[in-house]
Amino acid sequence: MTRLFGTDGVRGLANGEVLTASLALDLAVSAAQVLTEKGEFAGPRPLAVVGRDPRISGQFLQAAVTSGLASAGCDVLDLGILPTPGVAHLVGKFGADLGVVISASHNPMPDNGIKFLQRGGLKLDDALEDAIEAHLGHHPNLPVGADVGRIRVHGTAVEEYAGYLVDTLDRRLDGLKVVVDCANGAASLSGPLTLERAGATVVAIHDDPDGLSINDGVGSTHPEALQRAVVANGADAGFAWDGDADRCVAVDAEGRLVDGDQLIALLALGLAETNRLAGGTVVVTVMSNLGFVKAMEAAGIAVARTAVGDRYVLEEMRAHGYSIGGEQSGHIILSEHATTGDGTLTALQVLARMAATGRSLADLAAVVTRLPQVLLNVPGVDRTRCLSDEGVRAAVAAEEAALAGNGRVLLRPSGTEPLVRVMVEAPSHVQAEQVAGRLAGVVRDRLAL
Repeated sequence: MTRLFGTDGVRGLANGEVLTASLALDLAVSAAQVLTEKGEFAGPRPLAVVGRDPRISGQFLQAAVTSGLASAGCDVLDLGILPTPGVAHLVGKFGADLGVVISASHNPMPDNGIKFLQRGGLKLDDALEDAIEAHLGHHPNLPVGADVGRIRVHGTAVEEYAGYLVDTLDRRLDGLKVVVDCANGAASLSGPLTLERAGATVVAIHDDPDGLSINDGVGSTHPEALQRAVVANGADAGFAWDGDADRCVAVDAEGRLVDGDQLIALLALGLAETNRLAGGTVVVTVMSNLGFVKAMEAAGIAVARTAVGDRYVLEEMRAHGYSIGGEQSGHIILSEHATTGDGTLTALQVLARMAATGRSLADLAAVVTRLPQVLLNVPGVDRTRCLSDEGVRAAVAAEEAALAGNGRVLLRPSGTEPLVRVMVEAPSHVQAEQVAGRLAGVVRDRLAL
């Protein structure tokens, strides 16, 4: 049986075959039972907080989730529309026993998702998700009478979250002009509000959370409009978030894209200069560009790599007490201030770095010289043998030897499809394409179904 939980909760077509109101209610009851089974609560009943992005389907899914939580005996605070990191922050602030975010992040509008947070605002590990899945449909001894939970709206969540973010700064951002692309998503109100409170002059685009246009050709996965707007408005920088605003990519004053690797690098250097880079280490995934690794090595900063997924980055950070980590896609975790990736926090800290140094974003980002990267998908192959087939392994070794440390090869089997992803970095795009093409051919020949 296919596992219900993916790398970031349960996700799919809202009201489709999987992600239904009945499943949302069942998941909520199961999560409440699993995450509160120790029975140690600050109040008479467990406390849960629930937030969502503005997708229309979030309305019925949130109703189902809050109903399930209350029926399991949890008091529920309805936070309304709020970024994922805002929900995580308020889980910790209120001492809640669990949190729920209803969002499909950067996915298109028809999709939605449900992800759970445990005490402290932390994402769940695989064991807890498996326990929740095992409880589905098995809910004996549900409370009755006065023991069922209460549901109430918490109307000041946006203001509280924005205030917290501003308090993370050690300087104001007066004099900086910034454009933000809100992806018509969860940060459409909180993002511009936060930056304005911090002193920046803000031009907001795609800040209409109508529930239908979220991520529709906008936001962090489609930064073209932001690039044009930064130049047109003479801004110092621009930032684009995704639907739930847990990721961020940037644009410099000339309209050039600044990706997650570059943002992590410039923030890590700032932490190192102020003796706040714990363990002298930054955590990234295997997808981070080799140019990033070389830049960190040149600065005397160690690089720890994890599997793809911000949850694995966070696990590595928590295991060793590291202060910064993230993904090339823009999920950046600053553990001094947050338990998840936070696009608004990232934007604030990058702008603060610009203000502290007097340097432009382009200048700060130039620390990383990205190697050309090519990614090819090879469908119709046996992904389970990708890393063990001797012919594939020999081909990879030969290509890596030819690159002689000036590039790298990564083969990643898909977690759900008969597909292998071939990623190659090399000194030139042409060379990367040639290496990737040769390896894709080997994978196709050796692993064909």
